[in-house]
Amino acid sequence: MAQTIPFGSAGGGHLAKFSRCQAVQAENVTVLEGGTAQISCRLQNYDGSIVVIQNPRRQTLFFNGTRALKDDRFQMVLFTQRLVRITLTNVSVSDEGGYFCQLYTDATHHQVATLSVSVPPETPTVEVKQEAVEGGEAELTCVSPRSKPATTLRWMHNGREIPGVVSQQDNGKTFSVSSTIRIPVERKDNGAALNCEAIHPALSGQKRVRHYRLDVYFAPTVRIVSPTGILREGDSLSLTCSITGNPLPRDILWSKINDTLPERAEISGPTLQISRLSQSHNGTYLCQAQNNFGRAADHYTLLVYDPGAVVETHSAVPYAVIGGVLALLVFTVICVLIVTIWCSVRQKGSYLTHEASGLDEHGEVQEAFLNGNDASQGKKEYLL
Repeated sequence: MAQTIPFGSAGGGHLAKFSRCQAVQAENVTVLEGGTAQISCRLQNYDGSIVVIQNPRRQTLFFNGTRALKDDRFQMVLFTQRLVRITLTNVSVSDEGGYFCQLYTDATHHQVATLSVSVPPETPTVEVKQEAVEGGEAELTCVSPRSKPATTLRWMHNGREIPGVVSQQDNGKTFSVSSTIRIPVERKDNGAALNCEAIHPALSGQKRVRHYRLDVYFAPTVRIVSPTGILREGDSLSLTCSITGNPLPRDILWSKINDTLPERAEISGPTLQISRLSQSHNGTYLCQAQNNFGRAADHYTLLVYDPGAVVETHSAVPYAVIGGVLALLVFTVICVLIVTIWCSVRQKGSYLTHEASGLDEHGEVQEAFLNGNDASQGKKEYLL
């Protein structure tokens, strides 16, 4: 929105006094580019002398209220004995300079009204100087191509300022300004919000802000989402390949290690489906994806069970257990019998030995009695 700001007097800013106490005063003006400027010449003790208003190139705009230059942007809006005022619409920086309020009496006298044009910045732009790749650095430049005076640029992230390298170029009456930052980036920084703010006195405390989302490139990750539980013959299988990456891989490759995909396999986007499973489908299935920054893969091992084999296996388990128990019982009985027989044989042998020893002693005594010798002598001879 255009605005006109009086700055006081110009060209010395004082009242110039001439003959018959006539005076003229001019006021400085600052206006936004594209706005309307009011250039005023204040008169004192005006007696009808000639008043001329000229532009900075000393071309006469008005002569005593009459248009002299064919530029419809200039309009005489007021001509009285105290005030002469013209307006200039759609002001540009090329209109800047001193506008002369001249009063012709016995000599020519003038005052100068200086017109200044302020150029507020447009919303700045962000240029990517170096792509942000995981583990590297991002180089971003915020640019304000045109302003007057030079705008102030500031990078912000989460309420904190990121210091940048500022460059300023003088384009004549306007300035271009840039601010460059270099920041390290990781995968987690993808999508982080950065703001470039343009601050300028013509914005009356407001800011022009460019919002930017950090675009971090990284290699893909792959994870196969598979069903839970046992898969049996006749069931259906659905595997989904969950992929992340920047850029997101467009092509997904399904394959079977050391074999080709089954004839009944159907691929729809990231999903692999196999209907009416059989044991011939057993194997390891692989999902692969890649982008310009790397590749990744995940695998799933399929094991299809035969329902009949499963039932037979379960029914055979009790018989095996019973057979094992019976074998253990037989072994225990045999061991008990062996121990019993061994103990019995040992006990019988001991009894026969003692009985034989008793008979020998009885014979010796009987012989000694029949021979009429005492037992000790007989025993002695026996011993010899």
